[in-house]
Amino acid sequence: MDFTTGGLLEVRITPADVGKRVSVRRRSDTGGGHPTFTDTVGVLTSWTAGVLEITRRTGETVRIAESSLVAGKVVPAAPARRRGPAATARELDRVAARGWPPLEREALGDWELRASGGFTRRANSVLAVGDPGLPLDAALDRVTDWYAQRGLPAYLQVSTGAEGTQEQLAAELARRGWTREVQAEVRIAALAPLADLPGDLTRVTVSRDIDDAWLRRYQRFTEPSPAVRGVLLGGPSVWFAALPGDGGAPGEADEAGGTQVPAAIGRCVVDGRWAGFAAVETDPARRRQGLASLVMAALARQALEEGASAAYLQVETDNGGARALYDGMGFTTHHAYHHWRAPHEGPR
Repeated sequence: MDFTTGGLLEVRITPADVGKRVSVRRRSDTGGGHPTFTDTVGVLTSWTAGVLEITRRTGETVRIAESSLVAGKVVPAAPARRRGPAATARELDRVAARGWPPLEREALGDWELRASGGFTRRANSVLAVGDPGLPLDAALDRVTDWYAQRGLPAYLQVSTGAEGTQEQLAAELARRGWTREVQAEVRIAALAPLADLPGDLTRVTVSRDIDDAWLRRYQRFTEPSPAVRGVLLGGPSVWFAALPGDGGAPGEADEAGGTQVPAAIGRCVVDGRWAGFAAVETDPARRRQGLASLVMAALARQALEEGASAAYLQVETDNGGARALYDGMGFTTHHAYHHWRAPHEGPR
């Protein structure tokens, strides 16, 4: 990171820059007369009593003593040019929420409270975009009460890492003892190249519905409750793909009289220009054979027919295999999001 334009290190930020994205360098004295220097980039979320708080893209807040600063400057909220479709974080968060709809929702100002019997955090958390219309403490009390009435832990979904995201809210939640549990990336790509991924797409079945065999491959739940089907089937225009195993077409009876589980599955929701991919699962014994690419290509072709031109998906940062797969397909990270759990709530 270059702070040496003109040959000088300068601190060019002040408390008036709270809310802006900054880059700072601080000095740490380790003894022996050899100080070390650490760089931090993020949103300046507080500067009080001689201490700066900078919230990184990861949602982590770093506390820095003002006296240790050797350089600092305001930096652009996002790179001037980004590969992939143009979009704001707010647009993507709203589109993704419509593509994974809860069974129950309620507005709290601009926020959206979502519940679906506990099936996935995304469908059982507050989409905290915009202003809740109440002071923060009152809004958080309303949130925790709403989820308690439904026997669910209270979670907020908070985005970071792009212009207009909620680093300041993340910092306020951390101060109030909320716990950041999940970090994921929102990734985007042009849709047409996905439809051109190589492979025999005639092997893939694309339909509007799911059966028990599809759900058995999904395996993100203990029982296929109405909440599971309600969330998966919800959305503006939903499509499901299944690639058969070696024994025949998905849903056909196998030799033992059971239903054959697909080798790979996927889900796509078309919403205007956006095609959102989710629930891409492959038989662990058949990974690295291009099956996920086949499923996504078939869904991408369907989305193109409906007029979509851009793709998005969400992937947890600790899922290295999926991230590598999407890297190869041309997906790039737009921003991050995190689920914050209320104090005294047990993880779910």
